[in-house]
Amino acid sequence: MTFNNQQFRQQFPLIMESDQCYFDSAATSQKPQMVIDVINEYYTSQNANVHRAAHKLSAVATAKFELARTNIGKFIGCHNSKEIIFTKGTTEAINLIAQSYGRANIKAHHNIVVSVSEHHANIVPWQQLCLETGAQLRVIPLTSTHEFDLLTANELIDENTAIVAVAHASNVTGVINPIGHLIKLAKEVGAVSVIDGAQTVAHLPIDVDKLDCDFFVFSGHKMYGPTGIGILYGKEVILEAMPVWQCGGEMIKKVSFNGTTFNQLPFKFEPGTPNISGVLGLSAAVDFIKAQDSDAAHQYENQLTNYLAQELKKIDETTIIGNVSDKLSVISFIVDDEHPSDIATLLNQHNIAVRSGHHCAMPLMEYLNIDGTIRISIAPYNTLEEVDKLIEAIKKALEFLI
Repeated sequence: MTFNNQQFRQQFPLIMESDQCYFDSAATSQKPQMVIDVINEYYTSQNANVHRAAHKLSAVATAKFELARTNIGKFIGCHNSKEIIFTKGTTEAINLIAQSYGRANIKAHHNIVVSVSEHHANIVPWQQLCLETGAQLRVIPLTSTHEFDLLTANELIDENTAIVAVAHASNVTGVINPIGHLIKLAKEVGAVSVIDGAQTVAHLPIDVDKLDCDFFVFSGHKMYGPTGIGILYGKEVILEAMPVWQCGGEMIKKVSFNGTTFNQLPFKFEPGTPNISGVLGLSAAVDFIKAQDSDAAHQYENQLTNYLAQELKKIDETTIIGNVSDKLSVISFIVDDEHPSDIATLLNQHNIAVRSGHHCAMPLMEYLNIDGTIRISIAPYNTLEEVDKLIEAIKKALEFLI
């Protein structure tokens, strides 16, 4: 099936109304009208708090809220709604795991394995946990092509490994990581696996049941959904054994000064009034993605990405980081002797939006001995004409700087 770019673009009001070429979808994607409409409908005709109330508005909101949980769960191959926990995003989901599962299970003799290319959100929570417990943080290095060094990973993951926490794909290079292999290694030593799917969930099919990971986390705003909402998927048996993390309303069954009894899953980890509109918006984003021909959209993204890489290679001063075939529609590059932010600023003058800097991956930048990169992230609403404009703007920026 041929991907219809114009039909896809027309569903995004900001894309259609703005004169910017938006190449920053890895930071946050634009929102289709159907997601905006669902959020607007909730606030204009359904606004009420969920659970516990007896009135009609609350009953409607609660039903839609829990249907959204089921819908989002099925989207990632989870058919047990108890295993879907609503969070503020990927960052809070990882912190929940670290503070609840981690504090209850990690001891001084353990080690936690991450990779050098992780986002800060998948480094700092584990780093802090290690400082608190005396455990060791181990880091998988990269090969010369910026892929995981699996030989070293095999050595780092041993009988004392308690957690293996890695991204499904790098948010800097777009390189897709061999998470199936790492999940298998974790299982062989009795460690739990934590997969950061923030970058992949909008681009690749996800099936947590087939992956057999213990935890999978992602954010709504990178997959056409609203900001401030994310998902923690965890296996029920593990979630049941985990202690509560934050306390308040909803996550309790009974409170007295003699003691408190906590609620069942998933409410045990959802204290206070949730982001109801965010949940409904995320469910609408799931519906939006399911309505597309995902294979055709992914193929279209790859065509644009490959064309961009081909054109960048013709510019002598640029070097692509992570130039491999198995990657998402993300290209990070550096320019000889020029700071990434200078390039991005000049591109902005041509109405081209890219991301520059360390991309919340400072350890990776230090490992590569660079200050940062210019990151271009492509979505199906981008066009070949926009890529051509980008290339021309890069050339003009270099003419100005060099």
